[in-house]
Amino acid sequence: MGYLLLAGAIAAEVAATTAMKYSEGFSRLLPSLLTALGYLLSFTLLAQTLKTVSVGTAYAIWAGVGTAAIATIGILFMGEGMTATKAAGIALIIVGVVVLNLGGAH
Repeated sequence: MGYLLLAGAIAAEVAATTAMKYSEGFSRLLPSLLTALGYLLSFTLLAQTLKTVSVGTAYAIWAGVGTAAIATIGILFMGEGMTATKAAGIALIIVGVVVLNLGGAH
């Protein structure tokens, strides 16, 4: 159940960060509200995750997967460029999350 909650926390964080981009510096009401609600939900779910998943593992997965997802959204939907360095960074994040899980740091 902990990893299901963590997936929800990641999804809420990614949605909140995406909404923040569209808030135009918190000058647009709806995206600004979605940002606040998304982060509130994300932190609530992350806190629940920590009941069953170690803090280091949960935070590394939350931050890493969220960062990789936002970078991918930026490339696919927001016109951000893809460089070899950016691709390598995303790949290293994914590898790091996999290694943490294989290492049994639960």
